[in-house]
Amino acid sequence: MKPFEKCPACGYDLVSKQVEKLLSGGGNTVSLEVPAEVCLHCGERLYAEDVVESSEEIRGKLRTHEFSLLKGLGQSFTVDEGWPNKAIQPTT
Repeated sequence: MKPFEKCPACGYDLVSKQVEKLLSGGGNTVSLEVPAEVCLHCGERLYAEDVVESSEEIRGKLRTHEFSLLKGLGQSFTVDEGWPNKAIQPTT
């Protein structure tokens, strides 16, 4: 049995899905596909305890720049301070 039959945020139905989760730490980001219960109404995502624990472990590795068991995947960018539209700002 699922911990929640209905979304705790809005009360609508949940469905099991594979979702993309982005984890950040220490200026680095990891992209993962993980199982989640997803609300069909508001989009709230609920994760199993083991997924949450692994996510925290990965964030810790990112913060300390310890990349064992992580695989490089492309590059990340932000805009330069000289970007013409001043409403768009670089991340730090």
